[in-house]
Amino acid sequence: MDNLELKKIANEVRKGIVTGTHAAKSGHPGGSLSAADIYTYLYFEEMNIDPAKPVDPDRDRFVLSKGHTVPGLYSVMAQRGYFPVSELTTLRHTGARLQGHPSMNYLPGLDMSSGSLGQGISAACGMALGAKIQGKDFRVYTLLGDGECEEGQVWEASMFAGAKKLDNLVVIVDNNNLQIDGEITEVNNPYPLDKKFEAFNFHVICIDGHNFDEIRAAFKEARETKGMPTAIIAKTIKGKDVSFMENQASWHGTAPNDEQYAQAMADLERIGEAL
Repeated sequence: MDNLELKKIANEVRKGIVTGTHAAKSGHPGGSLSAADIYTYLYFEEMNIDPAKPVDPDRDRFVLSKGHTVPGLYSVMAQRGYFPVSELTTLRHTGARLQGHPSMNYLPGLDMSSGSLGQGISAACGMALGAKIQGKDFRVYTLLGDGECEEGQVWEASMFAGAKKLDNLVVIVDNNNLQIDGEITEVNNPYPLDKKFEAFNFHVICIDGHNFDEIRAAFKEARETKGMPTAIIAKTIKGKDVSFMENQASWHGTAPNDEQYAQAMADLERIGEAL
């Protein structure tokens, strides 16, 4: 799939994020929008998956460690064919499959129930080690927030991944520099992320998380890296492509009202028309 096709899909993913959080009147659009290009590449290009066989034992696994950005995951799964796009409007509704954090109990295609920050990467390590023990060649991908990297469990898991040489594990950090309380450097500075992962015996790649050439090259490099896990530090923009949400910490966990929804969709329509 070429970059133009990926950009068009990512734009639809962003529309789904805005639509879902607006319908729910709650949720986390900012970090979902920043990760939309990563979600798109993983689900349409990188991972060995089949929506018709969501529990295939040989499928690649994805763990959303920053589980609050599940509006983005649901949106890309809908675009990929796991369920109808129209179902995105049921986000966070009572009895809906699209819960506010990923739950394997409700939706086939989710590989891990997550939301407690720091825990997802640990589960991903377990899956990767399990593949090694079973002689399976599936790969495991996990997406973390940069604020999440303030959690000690992230580094315990990273120590384990490096020690066990889990070269079938790829950790992606959505580095948009903002968390719920503001800039990560002001809350509890986790930088330098690249040097920290290197210290835990990771191969580290730093990229622009909105550039599909760089995303493609990073995942190719990760596949070719043997004997150690890979960490991709993806520099992104929180609220990407919605004019009034970009780089605003206030949109970490705030849903758009009717007027804001109309403005956001107009922004995304313009971007789509320009592609």
